Amino acid sequence: MRVGIGYDVHKLVEGRDLIIGGVKIEYDKGLLGHSDADVLTHALIDAIFGALAEGDLGRHFPDTDSKYKGADSLRLLEYAKELMDQKGYRLGNVDCTIIAQAPKMAPHLSRMVDNFARLLDTDRTSINVKATTEEGLGFTGARQGISSQAIVLLVEK
Repeated sequence: MRVGIGYDVHKLVEGRDLIIGGVKIEYDKGLLGHSDADVLTHALIDAIFGALAEGDLGRHFPDTDSKYKGADSLRLLEYAKELMDQKGYRLGNVDCTIIAQAPKMAPHLSRMVDNFARLLDTDRTSINVKATTEEGLGFTGARQGISSQAIVLLVEK
């Protein structure tokens, strides 16, 4: 068994789509980043890379490489899944947290779980995605950005 932890944060700005867990969420701002800035998927990918001792998101998808500009983060998750397969691991389970004052995430969590379960070739019961606010504190509480955390357990195939 191997365990990995992931964390990501992106700034909220006007003129960008808000995509979290591969779900486009209607909101007046989106996350700023080189790719689609999917903060939740990035945290999950980093957790997988951590469990595999394979560095981090920037090592595999550098923001200096134009081929990742605007990239769909779910495609990046597919790469992480392929790496898991190559190294002889499968997902045991994942637990993720989205930290955002707004918008409300609850209506979208089930679709995020569906996306991750499908791409990681696992049952929905192995994926947990939850959301919380910071009660108006810090940059997320001030609605300046959104962060996410993820922890994964990988098991040998």
